[in-house]
Amino acid sequence: MAVKMRLTRLGDKKSPFYRIVVVDSRKARDAEYIDKVGHYNPTSQPVELVIDKDKAKDWLSKGVQPTETVRSLLVREGVIEKPTKLSAPKTKTRKKK
Repeated sequence: MAVKMRLTRLGDKKSPFYRIVVVDSRKARDAEYIDKVGHYNPTSQPVELVIDKDKAKDWLSKGVQPTETVRSLLVREGVIEKPTKLSAPKTKTRKKK
């Protein structure tokens, strides 16, 4: 079973509120989830982000893959380290004659 950590949307039209959940990747966005790790409210000032760090680390150690958005939220909260960019190998370029 492929398991992911991703956002599920709640809230009214034009005022989203998200839960950070662990879910089977084959399920729909707002389907039943395995575990709730935290929540994220981008519309409040300041932005509200609450993550249970112990739960998140436990799921990540079990092999759960976070989506790009959830990964950036985990980095912001300090649950995981920011991934270092690997530079692509340089290739020779030919000059036009």
